[in-house]
Amino acid sequence: MLLAIDAGNTNVVFALLDGSAIRGRWRIATDPRRTGDEYAVWLMQLLAIRGVEAKAIDQIIISTVVPRALHNLEILARHYFEIEPLIAGVGKADYGIDIDVDEPRSLGADRAVNSIAAHAKHAGDLIVVDFGTATTFDVIDFNGAYKGGIIAPGINLSLDALVGNTAKLPRIAIQVPKSDSVVGRNTEDQMLIGVFWGYVAMMEGLIARIRAEIGRPAKVIATGGLAVLFHEATNIFDAVDADLTIDGLAILAQRAASK
Repeated sequence: MLLAIDAGNTNVVFALLDGSAIRGRWRIATDPRRTGDEYAVWLMQLLAIRGVEAKAIDQIIISTVVPRALHNLEILARHYFEIEPLIAGVGKADYGIDIDVDEPRSLGADRAVNSIAAHAKHAGDLIVVDFGTATTFDVIDFNGAYKGGIIAPGINLSLDALVGNTAKLPRIAIQVPKSDSVVGRNTEDQMLIGVFWGYVAMMEGLIARIRAEIGRPAKVIATGGLAVLFHEATNIFDAVDADLTIDGLAILAQRAASK
């Protein structure tokens, strides 16, 4: 079985795959100070609950946008699973796609892996929208080449900035507003309208501009924690795929195994 690890700015996601089937998925808050031993204590218990022994895992792949977290995840793989982990974008787990931007090495591993999975699953030109700490828009052409994209503040980051830099505005939960009206009658409703519908308008506007620049039909794939929430409020997404990053890591691991 494959253990795929995706270390993002907010969470580290561990996914256990048996072939193409995901047997388990767990997440823990990203903390570069967390040791390999701490990861092991937490993860081994979760594997035991699923009835999976450590020796059943024969391949590990890691993708990270937090460089300081990589070392301790490698320690986890080597000390507790006796496996030399694959690192997305390195060696046998090289991306294998054309990264057609000014500084290819600056592309985040999660965005490259999403691009690989999106192209494997969908034909034609693609726009991948990933809702994470930042919201990213990635453009992949019909040949699978990464052509660039956009980085915008994530909605929770935007809300944190709004609340943290004002004296009287309260903390609110991100949800679909109960009313279709964009004229709020109280402070909380006005904040939710501004954050939620403002974010929807931003996405719709940027995607329209990207499509116009591509000049050809482009399918929009949404992934990340809030993708389902926004999918209910707009028709700009052609597909929502919560497992896009994990599937991309599985593709890289399969390619590496055949080299």
